[in-house]
Parts: sequence; structure tokens; C-alpha cells
Amino acid sequence: MSFFKVNHQSSKSKARLGTINTDHGAVHTPAFMPAGTKGTIKGITQEQIKELKIQISFVNTYHLVTHPGVEVLQKAGGIHNFAKYTIPLMSDSGGFQVFSLAQRQKTINSSVIPVKTGIQKKNNDDYRLDSRLRGSDTMDKSMTGNKRTASVRGDEEPLVEKIDENGVVFRSVYDGQKIIFTPETSMDFQKIIGADINMAFDECTYYPATHEYAEKAMRRTHTWLERCIKHRAIRATDSVSCFPSRQCSPATRESARVGIPPTTATYCTKNQYLYGIIQGGTYEDLRKQSAEFVTAQNTSGIAIGGVSVGESKEEMRNQVKWVAPYLPKDRPVHLLGVGQVDDIVDLVKQGIDTFDCVEPTRVARMGSAYQTKAVLAHIEGINERYELDINKAVNKGDLTPLDENCGCSTCVNYSKAYLHHLFKQRELLGYTLLSYHNLYVMEKLMEDLRNLICQEKM
Repeated sequence: MSFFKVNHQSSKSKARLGTINTDHGAVHTPAFMPAGTKGTIKGITQEQIKELKIQISFVNTYHLVTHPGVEVLQKAGGIHNFAKYTIPLMSDSGGFQVFSLAQRQKTINSSVIPVKTGIQKKNNDDYRLDSRLRGSDTMDKSMTGNKRTASVRGDEEPLVEKIDENGVVFRSVYDGQKIIFTPETSMDFQKIIGADINMAFDECTYYPATHEYAEKAMRRTHTWLERCIKHRAIRATDSVSCFPSRQCSPATRESARVGIPPTTATYCTKNQYLYGIIQGGTYEDLRKQSAEFVTAQNTSGIAIGGVSVGESKEEMRNQVKWVAPYLPKDRPVHLLGVGQVDDIVDLVKQGIDTFDCVEPTRVARMGSAYQTKAVLAHIEGINERYELDINKAVNKGDLTPLDENCGCSTCVNYSKAYLHHLFKQRELLGYTLLSYHNLYVMEKLMEDLRNLICQEKM
């Protein structure tokens, strides 16, 4: 069975229906992937994932490597066994952290200490910032010492100590341990995590960046993609599932210098598929160059990265439109980090098959509940506000359902007044109930989009 099959191509747009086949089941596209950054879709149990009919989720390699750590994941036999996932998973490479941490820079006149591969225990080494980061780009000067911090879409703020052609040196926020991401270690970390779909290690260009900076980051991303492909090919010839023995090839042994002992754990993901990532910032010429290069490589799928990182919606959609003519007809296309309803509806028409984002569960934890009628109205081009703020005082005595047009268990069983009470009292149940509802509405949106494509209505 092939990894991806196009079942129907719309005659009205680039929208299409497809099926992605993995060891953990099929994904019918277009599809939305709720972010399960740290091995959990926040506030949602595995049983609820089944109820919601979520097809696939997204995990982050950087966060899982820092905690619980590759030793634990390897012993467990991967994230599916560890977290009891039964659905397919996609893993980020750690490249988004390169972007988020590169937003805040500091010029330091010092040499760069060479990077070794893998994880190093905390010691007195003092890694410095790469000189290529000393430029005229707009930079945030808020720093602690020589370490850059940046918000990773609301998660902890990890530390980066160096970026160079070899990779990136991070320092764990938990214990100060140095973690070195290279294309090779990213592939090995993702092998251990065991997600069905892996992302090539990339540098996600921050916004705003100069053309010169964006071009350097793009070319580095291309070089790293070639190294990811090469390393996976070498690793495939080794007779071990994860980290190699002394009999393995020198290149693979080098990438295994992470201090992890061999394991006998059983992995439930035998087939892993690699996506290359298109970069290039907000520059049309770079986006097209990157699209040509990445789509020419031998990967199972294509991702578009470096979008929704601070630019306007118009700029974000332009970045997708520029590369749309280059996107493959026989491979799935993923758009990284995009999850607002109007963007999904518009970009499905540009040929995007899958999306991932934290948006539905993040806004739910702030008390914002999607309204089904308003969400689905976006399909008809009616771009009205689709979130209800449960924190507002008007909901205190309102005993009507959260969303009268929704059939999820939250709306069937609980009133606005009760949910308002939970949020005002900061009861954790409120976060789960609203997260469940928002994900239910997102699945309804994707189902309707698939039906409309099938009916040649979009």
C-alpha cells in the first residue's frame, strides 16, 4: 500500500481528497492535527481522542528530548507505547526552536567552540553565539548573560547557545544539560520517538528577517535536508532499530554519541516517512527557489515552514501561493503551525493536505469556545468572529448550552453558566470541557471541507 494516494482532485481549485497510510492507520485529507507537543493534546485523554475521531496528532522532538528524555522513550519503545497513542503521529524536528530562539540575539565578540554530536552533560563549557547572527536584522535585546530565550508558542523558554552549519546547541530548561541538534541527531531522536511522519531538520526564519539572512537560513535548511536523507539511508543499512553498535557505519556511530545504552524495547512504528521543509521567509524569489529544491529531493512528503511566525495573514497566504505551483501532485503537503479557521479554508484551496496548530486547545484554556455556525460560515466566505468568551459576566446565569449547534458531550451536558463558574474558579475541568468542544468543532470543519471537495463545491 502506498504512503499517499490522491482520491479526488477538485476541478474548481487545487483542493483535493487524499489518504495517508501509516502503521497506525489511515488519515483522510484534508486533515487537522491538534498539537500534542509534549506527548499530550493538552487536557484531552486518549479515550477522548477516540471519541473526537481525531485522525492524527503532532509532537515536538525538542520538548520530548528534554523531558522525559530519549533514554525513557527508548526504553518504552517510542511515544506511542509511552503515551498509549493509537493514532498516527507527526514529529517536528526541533527546527522551530531554532527560529524561536533566534528571535532574540546578542552580539558577542568571541570564538565559536566546535560542536560534538548528541547530548552532553552539563559542564563548564561556554558556547558562544555564531558570528552569522551579528547583523542588521531587527533583534530583541532582552537577554540573560549570553543565552537567548524566546517564547515557543507559549511553552517553556529554552536556551540556545550556538547555531552553526553543523547544528544547534540547546541547554535544557530542566537541568541545564546541553542538547545538540544536528540533522543526524534529529533523525535519530525522531527514530526513538517513533512518530509515523518525521520532519527534516530546518532553520525556520524569524520575522522580520533581511533577504540576506533568510537566504542563508534557506540554504542551510537545504544542506540539512540532504544530510537528513543521507543519514536515514545509512541508518537503514544498520542492523539495529535505534542507536547503533560498534559494527555500524562510522557516520551512524558518530550520530549515536548520546550516551544511550542499547535497548530491547519493541517499537510499534516500523515505517517512518520523511518530509522536507520549504523555507525562504517572506521573499518570493527565495520561496520559489526553496520549493524547487525541496520538491526535487527524495522525500515522502513536503512541508511549508516559516509561516505564521509574526507576519500578516496576507503575507502568510502569499508565501503559500508562491510555492503552490511547485507542490507535488503525488505527495502530501503539510503546512506547519497554521490553525485558524479562515486560513485553513483558504489554504485547502491552495492544495494543502494537513495542518497542525495549538490554537483550538490554547484558546480553550483561555475561555474561548468555538461557535459551530460561525466556524462553518467561513466556508461560504463569511468571515465573522467565531469565538465566545465564557469568562464574560453575561454567561454567569445563562443556563443554555455552550453551542446550540454542536452535538459534543460538553454542549449536550453543560451550560454556559457552569462553564463560566469553572473558569472563574480556575477549575481544571473547564479547560478539558472547552478543549474537547473546540476540537470537536475543528473535526466537523474538516469533515465538511472533505465533503464539499467531493461534491465539487470548492
